[in-house]
Amino acid sequence: MQHGSYEHIAVDVAGNVATIEVRRGPNNFVDTDMVAEIADALEVYDRTSEVRAIVLCAEGKHFCAGADFGSRGPDGVARGSKRGRHLYKEAQRLWRTGKPIVAAVHGAAVGAGVGLAVMADFRVTCPEARFSTNFTRLGFHPGFGLTATLPRLLGPQQAALLMYTGRRITGEEALAIGLADYCVPLDQVRSKATKLATEIAQSAPLAIVSTRETLRRGLADAVAQATEREYEEQDWLRNTTDFKEGTKAMTERRLPEFQAR
Repeated sequence: MQHGSYEHIAVDVAGNVATIEVRRGPNNFVDTDMVAEIADALEVYDRTSEVRAIVLCAEGKHFCAGADFGSRGPDGVARGSKRGRHLYKEAQRLWRTGKPIVAAVHGAAVGAGVGLAVMADFRVTCPEARFSTNFTRLGFHPGFGLTATLPRLLGPQQAALLMYTGRRITGEEALAIGLADYCVPLDQVRSKATKLATEIAQSAPLAIVSTRETLRRGLADAVAQATEREYEEQDWLRNTTDFKEGTKAMTERRLPEFQAR
């Protein structure tokens, strides 16, 4: 049963599990409109008693390959500070919804794509998946609340390691450090996520929402504070020579040559 009409996502409810599928393949780049639609859908499901758990997934080659820094369309993060700030205001809404979310992560989860995956309560992935908080490799400051969410999930040391190096890790490595909860064959990622969401939905719904609120207490406020700080740092870094070099190097698939200016 489909609920609502959206441009960038598709939604469906089967039994007590809702599915939100991002439909901006193959890369599913983050932008303000897409994040706002996910938040809209989550808020609708908070008011829908039949929905007890949610699967967040994506069509195409990648779960979410981050922001499209090379594009010059109206919705990208790199176009200017006002859009960047608006994106984070919409993103903050994601953490203020109440029902548990399982992310089905295949392909790449890069930058803000990791932020979107970490927003969920659980992550199901596959060996072929690639996770990377590559902001510093672009000459940029981490965003999408990751400076609050990643240390909470992985511990400050492991989070710092991923953010300082910008390294890319596999689904198996993500499982080993706690970034993912299950690693299954690629063709089973979505079904495993749905199975986990169904298992969660079999618990008492009021008790689940109550327990989740206790476990995540303070997280939404921490994300709001973090995104304000992230935005301020991204705003000035966006104008540096290093950021221009980082995005250029990414486009040209080479190591950047940073100059600290």
